[in-house]
Amino acid sequence: MLVQAQSSEFAHIGATEHHEIGISTGVANYWGDLQPKLFANYGYQPMVGIMYKYFMSPRLGFRVGASYTNLGAGDSLSSIPLNRARNLTFTTHLFEFQGGLEFNFVPIEIMRHKATPYIFGGIAAFYFNPRAQTDAGDMVYLRPLSTEGEGLPMYPDRKQYSLVNMAFPFGGGFKFLIGKTIVITPEIGFRYTNTDYIDDVSKSYVNLDTLQAYKGKIARQMSYRGNKVKNWDGNNPNYGFQRGDSKSNDWYWYGNLTVTIFFRAFGNPKEYIKTRCPGFFR
Repeated sequence: MLVQAQSSEFAHIGATEHHEIGISTGVANYWGDLQPKLFANYGYQPMVGIMYKYFMSPRLGFRVGASYTNLGAGDSLSSIPLNRARNLTFTTHLFEFQGGLEFNFVPIEIMRHKATPYIFGGIAAFYFNPRAQTDAGDMVYLRPLSTEGEGLPMYPDRKQYSLVNMAFPFGGGFKFLIGKTIVITPEIGFRYTNTDYIDDVSKSYVNLDTLQAYKGKIARQMSYRGNKVKNWDGNNPNYGFQRGDSKSNDWYWYGNLTVTIFFRAFGNPKEYIKTRCPGFFR
């Protein structure tokens, strides 16, 4: 009778709402003007994050999380000759806060199903601030330099870009319930953003003399780096010559492993301890 009662209790807990809270770690990469391949052979950086999920049923739940990573790329590593000749580079810290929905294809329950594929989608806000190294070896932030004429009066169509933007996360993974408490989740998630300036590259070159007059020598230096390439032909780009691809925004993505604690409800620790801890703790 005792075993039957415990089984019934576990089934009840597994079949109703539950919570998951834990940490994530993995790798991140960027896809944009300086990295035209989604899955490149370089540029991977570590990421860390925290995650909370509330499931109103064993299949469907809400999720919110925060994460940090560092993104970067350089034309010198590109397999495209035109990109290598452009010779631009960038790096940026990236902080993200995201929320959305998660759907389990198989209902996760303590006494029955303990593994399932899942998908998720949502919305995110993220902060970035691209920077690069000068000829002198100093790191400078690129946005204040207006490397593509952003904010200059003679280029009214080029507004200064925001460092806080929106992204649209989506992806999926597999979920494994270990015992009655731990959930292990390998996941891949893509972020389509509403900006093309994570790498500070989007449109065409502006007149370099005009840029230097308004923003100084460092701005000119960071706008055009082709003159640092060994086989540079000695010509500077004309105004309007393509620098980036403004037709598509930048992406970034995570491949991570999340470890969370599975429990029925906040504010009820006695029930949690009673149903999940060994007998000598009860």
